[in-house]
Amino acid sequence: MYWLLFYDYSPDYMERRTPIRPEHFAWASEFRDRGELLIAGAYADPPDGATLMFKCNTRDTVERFVTGDPYKREGLVTDYRIREWTLVLGGDNDVSFSK
Repeated sequence: MYWLLFYDYSPDYMERRTPIRPEHFAWASEFRDRGELLIAGAYADPPDGATLMFKCNTRDTVERFVTGDPYKREGLVTDYRIREWTLVLGGDNDVSFSK
């Protein structure tokens, strides 16, 4: 199953992220190394959030990511949403479209 995690960042995210960033990346790397976190990235303009894609069996894995994320703990993440996502093109579940 695929999951999308949407983060909303605090207005002062850019000013506060630098000292927390290494710990955040280390935390995310653990999930990536297990194959659970596939891709992640912050929005560019404005830098007010991020989207992360997970591949795992349950929502619990994504919830565990959020609860342990230093960005959430330190208040840089002000809100989040988790959505189950159905992959229809690309990746493991590539489908053929007929005319």
